[in-house]
Amino acid sequence: MNFLAPAALVFAVTIPVVIVFYLLKRKRVVKLVSSTLLWQKFLAETQASSPFQKLRRNWLLLLQILLLALATFALARPYFAAKIKPAHLRVVILDASASMQSTDVSPSRFESARAEALKWVDSLAGRDQMVILQAGAYTEVKQSATSEKAALRRALQSCAASDGPTRLVPALRMAESLVRDQPGAEIHLFTDGAVPELREFENKALPLVFHRIGVRANNVGLTALDARANPEDARQRAVYVNVANFSSNQVETELELRLDGRLLETRPLRIGAMEISPQVFITTQPRDGIFNLRLSARDDLACDNEASLVSLLPRPVKVLLVSKGNRLLERALRAAPLVQLSVAQSLTDPAAGFDFVVLDGVVPAVWPRGNLLAFRVPNTNWFESLSQIQAPAIVDWKSTHPLLRYVGFDNVQVVESLTAKTPSWASSLVDSPQAPLILAGELGRQRIAWVGFDPLDSNWPLRISFPIFIANAVEWLNPANVQGGQLLIKAGEAFRLPLLHPETAAQVVLPDGKVREVPLDATANEFVFGETHRQGAYRLRIGTNELVFCVNLLDAAESDNRPRDELRLGQFERVTATTLQRANLEVWRSILALGLFILLTEWWYYHRRTV
Repeated sequence: MNFLAPAALVFAVTIPVVIVFYLLKRKRVVKLVSSTLLWQKFLAETQASSPFQKLRRNWLLLLQILLLALATFALARPYFAAKIKPAHLRVVILDASASMQSTDVSPSRFESARAEALKWVDSLAGRDQMVILQAGAYTEVKQSATSEKAALRRALQSCAASDGPTRLVPALRMAESLVRDQPGAEIHLFTDGAVPELREFENKALPLVFHRIGVRANNVGLTALDARANPEDARQRAVYVNVANFSSNQVETELELRLDGRLLETRPLRIGAMEISPQVFITTQPRDGIFNLRLSARDDLACDNEASLVSLLPRPVKVLLVSKGNRLLERALRAAPLVQLSVAQSLTDPAAGFDFVVLDGVVPAVWPRGNLLAFRVPNTNWFESLSQIQAPAIVDWKSTHPLLRYVGFDNVQVVESLTAKTPSWASSLVDSPQAPLILAGELGRQRIAWVGFDPLDSNWPLRISFPIFIANAVEWLNPANVQGGQLLIKAGEAFRLPLLHPETAAQVVLPDGKVREVPLDATANEFVFGETHRQGAYRLRIGTNELVFCVNLLDAAESDNRPRDELRLGQFERVTATTLQRANLEVWRSILALGLFILLTEWWYYHRRTV
């Protein structure tokens, strides 16, 4: 046994003081005697008044001495050393992801992890310090290094599990930087192990202690969701959803499809153990709305039993073509779905009434405010310098970009083209040995696609890739499509929305009805909202515009809530769950409780004697 505050043992000097005071206390009673024979009794009393005789069979005194001894012992804070040595610095990583809401451990895995972390706070010794990190979609420092236990407890109490996935690698890297060059430091990770692969984290010397939380896996969840329009009927939708069973038994459940709260269909499902059941609903959507999918399963994890999706009906795309005459380009634009094309030979206004503008070798007198598709437009405000090359050979193209989806440049020949050094706001999509031929990116509030050559100076319009490129450009440059593609995000991710006009404030109504006022910089080109740790529908108001975006989990790795006994770090290192006991197990609270019991006993005995 050791003491955290051995100086408190000095209070033991109070014990002899109590004994001395008790010896000095004399209780005399005056009595009248009728005979000298009673002097024998007086003599006996005098003998009994000797100091050592007064200590015989005096239970009250013994209880008082024991009480003082226990109080002094408690003030010295005795403890028993456990199997591990006390660390100088402990970094606690608390997994706050969706799987930690599982209820296989009462009341939940997260609450159980927090209770264990609080015990480690109580075990801090001397000047040892602790850091509290909350690991969710991003890592949050809840408490920097401190030895103040009250602050650490408050930090742990402020932690809360989210509906999003966990990303442990950033938390581990932050913890690694904190314990570097700290002898005896430890990292305590409280998690169920339901995390993505950690192979990208390489560190074999990390002093990591893995505390596994959870006992079983019993979960059915939604892992994917999408809605697509019928090309032949704009009001008909196909809603795709994946239902996965991560338990060891076959599960029977029901899947509901709702549109704006109205029940459309209920479908019974029977899913085998560790199986995925893809489901497709064909339904009619009369207006813009929110599709909601809900499972009736009663399992350990409820947050992945529901998902929502904003579905917008397609609307006409107003396009302005500014050209001296290009029938091939005009035909390709008119062939694109939902395009309402207007043609002009010049542009003298910002073209505010159009979704985007196509410039065909024309430099306008007034540049449009909206998105742009420009063919051979020498705008020196976009580039540092321009040059011209003859017969450039196309050697590479970025097929992963939305503009080049299903677009190939095999056997495409160009007579001549403008070239420019790729600016910071754009990326090169099509390259020649000399310079890029097609650039695309976002400049301020505008999306710009720039083609350095005139399509008529090439054989590209004769290839199937040309109308596909135009259709991709219509989709990529259409503000409505840009907005619609951003209306479904995963929990914990930031919602981003381009701002076409300066705004100073925005208002977001959370799924629970709470309202967040968000101030904006009038010069900002984008609205960013990061408080998306709860799934559901969020309603955004910016100026006179209103829109809804949905936040969901939709993460198979997170829904697979089977507790892991082992974590794999990097390619080779594995960390197993530990059953290590807490260091420095203090017992002063038990001693104080015993002292209180003795005090009550002494009080009862005294009053019983005096009654």
